[in-house]
Amino acid sequence: MADKMSRRPLTSRGSGWAKGITKALAATSISPNQVSQASMLAAALAGVAFWFSGDTGDAVLRGALLVGAAVFCQLRLLCNLFDGLLAIEAGKSAPDGAFWNEFPDRVADILILVGAGYAVGEVSLGWTAAAFAVFTAYVRELGGANGMPADFSGPMAKPHRMAAITLAAVIAALEPLWHGQGEVLTIALWVITIGSGVTTFRRALRLRAWLCKGKEEQ
Repeated sequence: MADKMSRRPLTSRGSGWAKGITKALAATSISPNQVSQASMLAAALAGVAFWFSGDTGDAVLRGALLVGAAVFCQLRLLCNLFDGLLAIEAGKSAPDGAFWNEFPDRVADILILVGAGYAVGEVSLGWTAAAFAVFTAYVRELGGANGMPADFSGPMAKPHRMAAITLAAVIAALEPLWHGQGEVLTIALWVITIGSGVTTFRRALRLRAWLCKGKEEQ
């Protein structure tokens, strides 16, 4: 898992409910890596729910699938929260924790966003959103590899992406009320794509500035 200096700042870590769940998990044999792996399962279920929602003509079933997708997107984030809490606060980190801290997140982004693309028949848009989402993390990790403190800046970092697609899924479930045909998810994917592109560009500029500053100080 990531160390304290490279962890995403989250106010939920200090909440009573998070501490309580962490304590309960720490008392079991569940490892942080297993929680990280579970995040990929949650993302896969979200992606499948999105995908199937586009293949059904039943408005009630489609709504249920979209709400289910929203729930699994949030479950993915909860896994991301508790793997770090187990690793750092509960002291259950493993030698390969850094791998499981990052790799599942990239898989999860792809599964969720591509699934949303299939849901509205915009497969290329789903893949583009996923590519930019992965790219934001790549620039952050590139900075870390060069000694730069982790850059979690937005406007479309991971929590923002998941908030956008979760909210869109819930609203899309209500589309039959105004005879919508997937516009909500399509707009959300465009927002995520453009926002992730801006985020990547901002992080790249910050990384370059940090590197140049380091060279000037040598």
